[in-house]
Amino acid sequence: MTYLPKVLMLVAGLGLAACTNPDRFNDGANGAGAGGAGYGNGSGVNGGYLDGSASDPRSPAYFNQAIGDRVLFAVDQSTLSPDAQNTLNAQAQWLMTNSDYLAVIEGHADEQGTREYNIALGARRANAVMEYLISKGVAPSRLRQISYGKERPVEVCSQEACYAKNRRAVTVISMGMSS
Repeated sequence: MTYLPKVLMLVAGLGLAACTNPDRFNDGANGAGAGGAGYGNGSGVNGGYLDGSASDPRSPAYFNQAIGDRVLFAVDQSTLSPDAQNTLNAQAQWLMTNSDYLAVIEGHADEQGTREYNIALGARRANAVMEYLISKGVAPSRLRQISYGKERPVEVCSQEACYAKNRRAVTVISMGMSS
């Protein structure tokens, strides 16, 4: 019983000592943040953001959140709206700037219609996105498409608000073309 306060103080002291080492997360991969820029000197901090975070303009998280990884379609349509084209313009620009990444375009449909019809509709939507990205300069060898039809809804309900979210094409980024 008399050792408990001493043990607690020792554990607290060790915990504080561990927090004072600024290089404890440094993987040595790129040395970003060296020279005292940002916090976590040498810990992957680059220009005020963490590598790979949603603030890093080179990261897939940034692509998903800032640019937008999906475009929506009208009922039974695979035609790109002006809003969809704006999103795809930004996606194409990001893909051209970040040439180490590949993209899979997933075509989706809402729950209305048969499975076969929705697989075909999802394929047309994915193809429309893929062709648009290619027309903006993205190399076809970096793109792939797949149709999930109505098999992977983001919203499950039988209302138009849910259907509208499920009529989509999603661009999924993956690392693949390292030098």
